[in-house]
Amino acid sequence: MLLQENISLKPYNTFGIDAKARYFATFTDTDELAETLNLPAGQAGIKHQTSNLILGGGSNILFTKDYGGLVLKNEIKGITELHEDSEYVYVKAGAGENWHQFVLHCIERNWAGVENLSLIPGNVGASPMQNIGAYGVEIEDVFWDLEAWHIRDQKKVTFTKSDCEFGYRESVFKRKFKDEFVILNVTYQLRKKPRFNTSYGAIEQELERMGTKTLSIKAISDAVINIRSSKLPDPKEIGNAGSFFKNPSVPLTQFESLKSNFSNIVGYTNIDGSVKLAAGWLIEQCGPASGGTSWKGYRKGDAGCHSKQALVLVNYGNASGNEIYNLSEEILQSVKEKFGVTLEREVNII
Repeated sequence: MLLQENISLKPYNTFGIDAKARYFATFTDTDELAETLNLPAGQAGIKHQTSNLILGGGSNILFTKDYGGLVLKNEIKGITELHEDSEYVYVKAGAGENWHQFVLHCIERNWAGVENLSLIPGNVGASPMQNIGAYGVEIEDVFWDLEAWHIRDQKKVTFTKSDCEFGYRESVFKRKFKDEFVILNVTYQLRKKPRFNTSYGAIEQELERMGTKTLSIKAISDAVINIRSSKLPDPKEIGNAGSFFKNPSVPLTQFESLKSNFSNIVGYTNIDGSVKLAAGWLIEQCGPASGGTSWKGYRKGDAGCHSKQALVLVNYGNASGNEIYNLSEEILQSVKEKFGVTLEREVNII
């Protein structure tokens, strides 16, 4: 274990924000994690004197200031096939594994269930924390259980699906148990015989464009990769964290009222009867107070909205976290004023 001081976090967050960590260390197993968390108070002042931030792929975080505590980067690796039954194979992955590489690993072995989640940035550990989802699939659909380290009690705890209390981009780790646990590994229940999900978004059209003759999880993955690549900027080229805002849900009565005023509004009916609105569409219909008809493609300095997807805020080079945050505030306000709908950030603000 190597403890470093005053380290730039620019290489460790996909927005490319040059914030600094007072202390920084990586861990590859539970022993290293426990060792770092239990440094004596007099040794670098860690224990009981600073806060802790667990960092994975850094793909869902915006640093608006330097971090005065300890940043611990999770680098627990490994993918293990635990066991199987007649329908499923149970696969455990270390929280530090790259998510997309894990998806490709499963596709190569014809383990079905995560193909619609191809090319989502970040690491395995963030998948249950955020309940990541795309194209009609969410992590809770394939989740079995996970192991996490309880920071205060210094012990492993197993969480089942019900324990995680999954919601739309939500879990107990984001609110109820925020900053109390470190996710160590996740086990997924994947199908041996796939159930294809192509009805959401443009997957069917993309499969047709690709000339797909025989449907497979590989074909669906390729289609998703093509769609995401065409709409979303590569964080290696333009700093971003993917979708910055959640798609808001409103009561059916409110949706009908909005539709009477905005006939092209995009909405999808939820199981509970409410309607999920497309945040990207809402943002596109609004624009900055300084002028302009849409946020899409807007740029102020090095902070802006991506030209192909207004839902994605970007750092064109040297934007500060505060500049991106302030832009998100302007967007929130403009959507609220025009539609009476309050957007919620999906990205974690530090």
